[in-house]
Amino acid sequence: MYLTLIILGLAALIDTSNQSGCYGDINRVDSTGASCQTAKPERLKYCGVPASQKIAEGDLTRMNKYKDIIKSAGRKQCVDPAVIAGIISRESHAGAALTADGWGDGGNAFGLMQVDKRYHTPVGKWNSEAHLIQGTQILVGMIKEIQRKFPRWTKEQQLKGGISAYNAGPRNVQTYQGMDIGTTHNDYANDVVARAQFYKKNGY
Repeated sequence: MYLTLIILGLAALIDTSNQSGCYGDINRVDSTGASCQTAKPERLKYCGVPASQKIAEGDLTRMNKYKDIIKSAGRKQCVDPAVIAGIISRESHAGAALTADGWGDGGNAFGLMQVDKRYHTPVGKWNSEAHLIQGTQILVGMIKEIQRKFPRWTKEQQLKGGISAYNAGPRNVQTYQGMDIGTTHNDYANDVVARAQFYKKNGY
Protein backbone atom coordinates (compact mmCIF):
# COMPACT_ATOMS: atom_id res chain seq x y z
CA MET A 1 0.00 0.00 0.00
CA TYR A 2 2.77 2.41 0.95
CA LEU A 3 4.63 1.63 -2.28
CA THR A 4 1.46 2.27 -4.28
CA LEU A 5 1.08 5.69 -2.67
CA ILE A 6 4.71 6.54 -3.50
CA ILE A 7 4.18 5.53 -7.13
CA LEU A 8 0.98 7.59 -7.36
CA GLY A 9 2.75 10.55 -5.79
CA LEU A 10 5.62 10.32 -8.27
CA ALA A 11 3.12 10.06 -11.15
CA ALA A 12 1.41 13.24 -9.94
CA LEU A 13 4.74 15.06 -9.79
CA ILE A 14 5.62 13.95 -13.31
CA ASP A 15 2.19 15.02 -14.56
CA THR A 16 2.37 18.53 -13.09
CA SER A 17 5.91 19.14 -14.31
CA ASN A 18 5.14 18.02 -17.86
CA GLN A 19 1.55 18.95 -18.60
CA SER A 20 0.51 18.21 -22.16
CA GLY A 21 -3.21 18.76 -21.64
CA CYS A 22 -6.16 17.01 -23.27
CA TYR A 23 -5.88 18.54 -26.72
CA GLY A 24 -2.76 17.14 -28.30
CA ASP A 25 1.02 17.46 -28.04
CA ILE A 26 2.23 20.96 -28.91
CA ASN A 27 5.63 19.58 -29.88
CA ARG A 28 3.97 17.53 -32.62
CA VAL A 29 2.23 20.53 -34.21
CA ASP A 30 3.88 21.79 -37.39
CA SER A 31 4.61 25.50 -37.66
CA THR A 32 6.02 28.00 -40.13
CA GLY A 33 6.46 30.54 -37.32
CA ALA A 34 6.09 34.30 -37.45
CA SER A 35 5.48 36.18 -40.68
CA CYS A 36 7.83 38.99 -41.60
CA GLN A 37 4.95 41.35 -40.80
CA THR A 38 5.03 40.11 -37.21
CA ALA A 39 8.82 39.98 -36.98
CA LYS A 40 9.58 43.43 -38.39
CA PRO A 41 8.07 45.50 -35.51
CA GLU A 42 10.24 43.39 -33.17
CA ARG A 43 13.29 44.73 -35.05
CA LEU A 44 14.15 41.31 -36.39
CA LYS A 45 15.66 40.95 -39.85
CA TYR A 46 14.42 37.38 -40.20
CA CYS A 47 11.06 35.62 -40.02
CA GLY A 48 9.72 32.12 -39.38
CA VAL A 49 10.21 29.85 -36.38
CA PRO A 50 13.52 31.48 -35.33
CA ALA A 51 11.73 34.85 -35.13
CA SER A 52 8.91 33.38 -33.02
CA GLN A 53 11.43 31.81 -30.67
CA LYS A 54 13.42 35.02 -30.35
CA ILE A 55 10.27 37.01 -29.51
CA ALA A 56 9.23 34.37 -26.98
CA GLU A 57 12.68 34.48 -25.42
CA GLY A 58 12.36 38.25 -25.05
CA ASP A 59 9.14 37.75 -23.09
CA LEU A 60 10.48 34.91 -20.91
CA THR A 61 11.52 36.93 -17.84
CA ARG A 62 8.13 38.63 -17.66
CA MET A 63 6.35 35.36 -18.42
CA ASN A 64 8.06 33.65 -15.51
CA LYS A 65 6.30 36.03 -13.09
CA TYR A 66 3.06 34.31 -14.08
CA LYS A 67 4.40 30.78 -14.43
CA ASP A 68 2.61 29.39 -11.39
CA ILE A 69 -0.82 30.72 -12.34
CA ILE A 70 -0.31 29.74 -15.99
CA LYS A 71 0.40 26.17 -14.87
CA SER A 72 -2.55 26.22 -12.48
CA ALA A 73 -4.96 27.49 -15.14
CA GLY A 74 -3.63 24.90 -17.58
CA ARG A 75 -4.10 22.10 -15.08
CA LYS A 76 -7.66 23.19 -14.25
CA GLN A 77 -8.66 23.42 -17.92
CA CYS A 78 -6.52 20.48 -19.11
CA VAL A 79 -4.58 22.73 -21.49
CA ASP A 80 -0.82 22.65 -21.94
CA PRO A 81 0.60 25.67 -20.03
CA ALA A 82 3.05 26.21 -22.89
CA VAL A 83 0.11 26.94 -25.20
CA ILE A 84 -1.26 29.50 -22.75
CA ALA A 85 2.19 31.10 -22.54
CA GLY A 86 2.45 31.19 -26.33
CA ILE A 87 -0.86 33.05 -26.57
CA ILE A 88 0.16 35.45 -23.78
CA SER A 89 3.41 36.23 -25.59
CA ARG A 90 1.62 36.90 -28.87
CA GLU A 91 -1.27 38.84 -27.36
CA SER A 92 0.43 41.06 -24.79
CA HIS A 93 4.18 40.35 -24.62
CA ALA A 94 3.46 39.01 -21.11
CA GLY A 95 1.91 42.35 -20.17
CA ALA A 96 4.50 44.69 -21.70
CA ALA A 97 2.15 45.77 -24.49
CA LEU A 98 -0.71 46.70 -22.12
CA THR A 99 -1.71 49.88 -20.35
CA ALA A 100 -1.19 50.08 -16.59
CA ASP A 101 -4.71 48.78 -15.98
CA GLY A 102 -4.32 45.87 -18.39
CA TRP A 103 -6.02 47.01 -21.59
CA GLY A 104 -4.80 46.63 -25.17
CA ASP A 105 -6.10 46.72 -28.73
CA GLY A 106 -7.32 50.29 -28.42
CA GLY A 107 -9.17 49.53 -25.19
CA ASN A 108 -11.12 46.57 -26.62
CA ALA A 109 -9.14 43.68 -25.15
CA PHE A 110 -8.26 42.93 -21.54
CA GLY A 111 -5.45 41.18 -19.76
CA LEU A 112 -2.53 38.94 -20.56
CA MET A 113 -4.63 36.83 -22.97
CA GLN A 114 -6.50 39.86 -24.37
CA VAL A 115 -10.12 38.85 -23.78
CA ASP A 116 -12.20 40.97 -26.16
CA LYS A 117 -14.90 42.92 -24.30
CA ARG A 118 -17.02 43.06 -27.47
CA TYR A 119 -17.60 39.30 -27.24
CA HIS A 120 -16.95 38.46 -23.58
CA THR A 121 -17.28 40.08 -20.16
CA PRO A 122 -13.73 40.13 -18.73
CA VAL A 123 -13.31 38.67 -15.24
CA GLY A 124 -10.60 39.11 -12.63
CA LYS A 125 -7.58 41.38 -12.66
CA TRP A 126 -5.66 41.61 -15.91
CA ASN A 127 -2.82 39.45 -14.57
CA SER A 128 -4.83 37.08 -12.36
CA GLU A 129 -5.47 33.36 -12.53
CA ALA A 130 -9.19 34.11 -12.92
CA HIS A 131 -8.37 35.99 -16.11
CA LEU A 132 -6.15 33.18 -17.39
CA ILE A 133 -8.87 30.62 -16.69
CA GLN A 134 -11.35 32.70 -18.67
CA GLY A 135 -8.96 33.08 -21.60
CA THR A 136 -8.16 29.38 -21.52
CA GLN A 137 -11.86 28.48 -21.41
CA ILE A 138 -12.36 30.61 -24.54
CA LEU A 139 -9.49 28.72 -26.20
CA VAL A 140 -10.99 25.36 -25.21
CA GLY A 141 -14.31 26.45 -26.67
CA MET A 142 -12.57 27.25 -29.95
CA ILE A 143 -10.73 23.91 -30.01
CA LYS A 144 -14.03 22.09 -29.47
CA GLU A 145 -15.64 24.06 -32.31
CA ILE A 146 -12.80 22.98 -34.59
CA GLN A 147 -13.15 19.37 -33.39
CA ARG A 148 -16.81 19.43 -34.44
CA LYS A 149 -16.04 21.17 -37.71
CA PHE A 150 -13.12 18.92 -38.67
CA PRO A 151 -13.64 15.59 -36.87
CA ARG A 152 -11.12 13.79 -39.10
CA TRP A 153 -8.25 16.10 -38.22
CA THR A 154 -5.71 14.80 -35.71
CA LYS A 155 -5.76 16.20 -32.17
CA GLU A 156 -2.70 18.29 -33.02
CA GLN A 157 -4.36 19.71 -36.14
CA GLN A 158 -7.49 20.53 -34.11
CA LEU A 159 -5.34 22.20 -31.45
CA LYS A 160 -3.68 24.40 -34.05
CA GLY A 161 -7.07 25.18 -35.59
CA GLY A 162 -8.39 26.18 -32.16
CA ILE A 163 -5.43 28.50 -31.63
CA SER A 164 -6.15 30.15 -34.99
CA ALA A 165 -9.83 30.46 -34.05
CA TYR A 166 -8.87 32.15 -30.76
CA ASN A 167 -7.78 35.08 -32.92
CA ALA A 168 -10.23 35.11 -35.82
CA GLY A 169 -13.06 32.75 -34.88
CA PRO A 170 -13.85 29.19 -36.02
CA ARG A 171 -15.59 30.34 -39.20
CA ASN A 172 -12.29 31.72 -40.44
CA VAL A 173 -10.73 28.24 -40.32
CA GLN A 174 -11.56 26.74 -43.72
CA THR A 175 -8.62 24.42 -44.44
CA TYR A 176 -5.67 23.16 -42.45
CA GLN A 177 -2.98 24.77 -44.61
CA GLY A 178 -4.93 28.03 -44.95
CA MET A 179 -6.21 28.38 -41.40
CA ASP A 180 -4.12 31.50 -40.69
CA ILE A 181 -5.37 33.44 -43.70
CA GLY A 182 -7.52 36.15 -42.14
CA THR A 183 -5.80 36.11 -38.74
CA THR A 184 -3.67 39.04 -37.58
CA HIS A 185 -0.67 39.19 -39.96
CA ASN A 186 -1.91 35.89 -41.45
CA ASP A 187 0.32 33.89 -39.08
CA TYR A 188 -1.40 33.71 -35.69
CA ALA A 189 -1.53 29.95 -35.06
CA ASN A 190 1.84 29.28 -36.65
CA ASP A 191 3.48 31.99 -34.56
CA VAL A 192 1.77 30.97 -31.31
CA VAL A 193 2.66 27.29 -31.85
CA ALA A 194 6.35 28.15 -32.36
CA ARG A 195 6.34 30.36 -29.26
CA ALA A 196 4.57 27.65 -27.26
CA GLN A 197 7.19 25.11 -28.33
CA PHE A 198 9.86 27.49 -27.01
CA TYR A 199 8.07 27.79 -23.65
CA LYS A 200 7.66 24.00 -23.51
CA LYS A 201 11.44 23.73 -23.57
CA ASN A 202 11.68 26.33 -20.83
CA GLY A 203 9.67 24.73 -18.07
CA TYR A 204 6.05 25.27 -19.12
